[in-house]
Amino acid sequence: MASQSSQTSVYDFTVKDARGKDVDLSIYKGKVLLIVNVASECGLTDSNYTELSQLYEKYKDQGFEILAFPCNQFGAQEPGNNEQILEFACTRFKAEYPIFDKIDVNGDNASPLYKFLKSGNWGLYAGDIQWNFSKYLINKDGQVARRYYPTTSPLSLEISEINAEK
Repeated sequence: MASQSSQTSVYDFTVKDARGKDVDLSIYKGKVLLIVNVASECGLTDSNYTELSQLYEKYKDQGFEILAFPCNQFGAQEPGNNEQILEFACTRFKAEYPIFDKIDVNGDNASPLYKFLKSGNWGLYAGDIQWNFSKYLINKDGQVARRYYPTTSPLSLEISEINAEK
């Protein structure tokens, strides 16, 4: 595994998709990304999944991608396997954006991608992820532009951040 210092952008990471295939995140070079840790049984699930799908539908043809990473570290609210998670997100919420392998976002087993995302100087947002649906906005250069709390509405990012990053 490469050291964190050798990874200077999101594009330096390879992750597994929900079907177990490697995905080199460099395929997203030049796009604005929203990386979100998702869960199926959270009180924030309905609003976030609904708004993420709306946001994706509006901007997917304008260089915007959402990358969803299921995580079961918060109240065991993502208990399903990858197949169940895909079925849930794609059927109930019509999610068309990529959904990846279930990961840890905190602790010793945290995904290297999430270790990188959390390494920024985020002031009040610094340190570990606090709950499901924490959001990272990534600019076209693969750098973290902003970090948002789980309660931040995806649609509130629409004008102020996504357009600004284009």
